Amino acid sequence: MIVTLDDKRRVSIPAALAPATPGDQFDASFDSQDDVVTLRRVAKKPDWLEVLKACPVPMDDLPPRSRQLPKKTQAVSRLLG
Repeated sequence: MIVTLDDKRRVSIPAALAPATPGDQFDASFDSQDDVVTLRRVAKKPDWLEVLKACPVPMDDLPPRSRQLPKKTQAVSRLLG
């Protein structure tokens, strides 16, 4: 199948050639020796919510976040005088 580069340097790949959905990511590389452009589908990143749900440690067991300001160290105290 022949595809054409448009004025904005985009290539449209027909759905019959390679099924894809909007948002799919591809790694594009060019081989100058063979004069070939290769597109390889990149694996989708996992959904962060699904990863969080699969976490073996329940969120209730996490220690509370400290709201205190960090303490000044001696080195910082010397600089500030």
